[in-house]
Amino acid sequence: MAKQRSRRLRKKLYTGEFVVLGFEFSCTLAMENEAEIDALVESFTAFIEDRNLLLGGGVNSTSFGGFVVAAGRYDSPSEDDRAAVQKWLSEQAKCSDVVVSELADINQSE
Repeated sequence: MAKQRSRRLRKKLYTGEFVVLGFEFSCTLAMENEAEIDALVESFTAFIEDRNLLLGGGVNSTSFGGFVVAAGRYDSPSEDDRAAVQKWLSEQAKCSDVVVSELADINQSE
């Protein structure tokens, strides 16, 4: 049975109408040097920021992955944002095996 919680508590716990969503992404890279990696990351970061999103992750010459959330405190990326990230990564010549997860609650522990 669901617990009855006040609006204030739901907000503090990021539950109910205050759930914050995000999604993971990963891909395989075929980079030849550090300059190519830097160019890809800078371009992707600009793309993410233009959509009012934030990015956390890591990259090396063979893989790129991370997690995307919205910039606003109680905002979430949309399904359109998720699809746009999938499309952007898939269109990059040096990216392959692109995987973008479904939207998920970022505060839920399993």
